[in-house]
Amino acid sequence: MSDLPAGVERRRFDGDERLATRGEPVYGEPTDGEWRAWNPNRSKLGAMLALGMETGLEGGDDETVLYLGAASGTTVSHVADVAGPTYAVEFAARPVRDLLEAADSRPRLFPLLKDARKPETYAHVVERDVNVLVQDVATRGQARVALENRRFLADDGRLLLAVKARSEDVTREPAAVFADVREELAEEYELLESRRLDDYHADHLGIVARPL
Repeated sequence: MSDLPAGVERRRFDGDERLATRGEPVYGEPTDGEWRAWNPNRSKLGAMLALGMETGLEGGDDETVLYLGAASGTTVSHVADVAGPTYAVEFAARPVRDLLEAADSRPRLFPLLKDARKPETYAHVVERDVNVLVQDVATRGQARVALENRRFLADDGRLLLAVKARSEDVTREPAAVFADVREELAEEYELLESRRLDDYHADHLGIVARPL
């Protein structure tokens, strides 16, 4: 199993060993004092960590993160527990209300009601040279979103992408969808690792890449 980011530990909750971060609970997850369990069944990034993928997420106040598809804050709240400035982009107004609540106790979490397919709309807010770009958007053109947001990523940064095959094309085999996504990403990224997340999320692929 790979090393975990600083601030993420394996701790026991109700007899089971789980990943955990320190912070206020967000989605009804088990807690133990200041620690909150990180549920990989509700988090693609959590699944990538649980499966031992080398994400390059290090943790620490100096690590800047851009998170695309933040929804109500389930995963990005864990990221903000361990990282520095964390920009959370979400398109739908309803989950952003929950995301704002998660940010109340996290001064390093910055919710943005924006469309990840239009990075020019938040380019004036998000600093350049972010260390980690996390993407979990349920839309067609997931590779294109990663390519369009490449502008924010530091040259030595990491893309952590969760590809949802059924959002691309519900009629095609997931393996074929994943192959197309990898091919398109290769225009601007070097793919370091990819792994199916089916243990936790059906028809999803986790990808770790770095800019070319």
